[in-house]
Amino acid sequence: MEILLASLALIWGNVTAANPDASFEQLVQASLDAKNAVAIVQPAPTNDPTDPLAPVNKLDPQKDAPKVKGIYATAHSAGGSRLNTLVKLMDDTELNAMVIDVKDDWGYITWETGNPELDAMGTTQKIIGNMPGLMTTLNEHNIYPIARIVVFKDTVLAKKKPELSFVNPDGTVWGNGKNPPDSFVNPYNKEVWDYNIAVAKEAVKAGFKEIQFDYVRFPEGFEKRADTLKYTKDDRPRIDAVASFVKYAKEQLQPLGVRVSVDIFGYAASVPAAEGIGQDFEKISQNVDVISPMIYPSHYSTGWFGAKVPDAAPYVTINGASKDTTKKLEAIDKKGWKPVVRPWIQDFTASWVPGYIKYGPHEVQEQIRALKDNGVDEFLLWNANNNYTPNVSY
Repeated sequence: MEILLASLALIWGNVTAANPDASFEQLVQASLDAKNAVAIVQPAPTNDPTDPLAPVNKLDPQKDAPKVKGIYATAHSAGGSRLNTLVKLMDDTELNAMVIDVKDDWGYITWETGNPELDAMGTTQKIIGNMPGLMTTLNEHNIYPIARIVVFKDTVLAKKKPELSFVNPDGTVWGNGKNPPDSFVNPYNKEVWDYNIAVAKEAVKAGFKEIQFDYVRFPEGFEKRADTLKYTKDDRPRIDAVASFVKYAKEQLQPLGVRVSVDIFGYAASVPAAEGIGQDFEKISQNVDVISPMIYPSHYSTGWFGAKVPDAAPYVTINGASKDTTKKLEAIDKKGWKPVVRPWIQDFTASWVPGYIKYGPHEVQEQIRALKDNGVDEFLLWNANNNYTPNVSY
């Protein structure tokens, strides 16, 4: 029987106090606060040389790729007039890459791929009207193009095909506590894997040089409802199901000459494996070319890295997160499997955080300084609205 393999990536997301689902950060904090709270965060399994999740013939297909200093762009920004502003930012600074939504946070494919099977799914929303023109512009300005694909958070596909999702006892598709709720599709389901990889392959055809997978996990707090929801599964633990997708995706895409990267919670480098949502930092990292931990200072709670308010201590927080990341990757580094580390950092003001500070050029530069002090010279800037701070020395 064919063994389907891969390794995971994690997302960023703001979880408000109004959300009844506990966030990953909250789960981690609870496990740290309670001496006996071991049910949520379990120790990672010891490395086994016969592990089927170990990479096979892993190669970086772009060893000559630039050192990426990039920004996030929604499909609306990339496909609209905002693109001119973002390109000028690139031209005027050391920034050289753009992460663009090709499958967005709702699950929409954001351009017309021309793939009849994808078209038949009815999940395309033509937000980027002229993909060839976009790629031409990026190439002309020497901007490295990265395609962001939101994988398992996919409300559109979940509603169209509930059998690929998680179904409540009353037959409705499960959604989280957000307004409107997000739904997820099932990481155990190979049809879901192949659908997302098909989107990735079309992005490669369009000219993207790297595929970045986001939301490569189960819903937050999944362990609390895993036994009540209806969904297909097998005997693999959740971290192996997710990791299997990543390995499979890398194996499918490597022959195309495209890099594979994954976003992962910054916390994942600082704690053991999170069984609930299916995240294991090492198993994810060993099967990707680039790992992008989301180490936004605003996402760490009181006391992390000795900071009363991590958001107000950007250097201290990024420095601590970087050291944890280096330590977490030591084992796979010895095996030659360590990916490029390219963190997501904060270019927004987290006004919802008690004790927050306003982020400007100094705060962005302090994060970059902390990365450099830890030997990390690549990064991605996140601002959900794509309004990036001017006058920053990158």
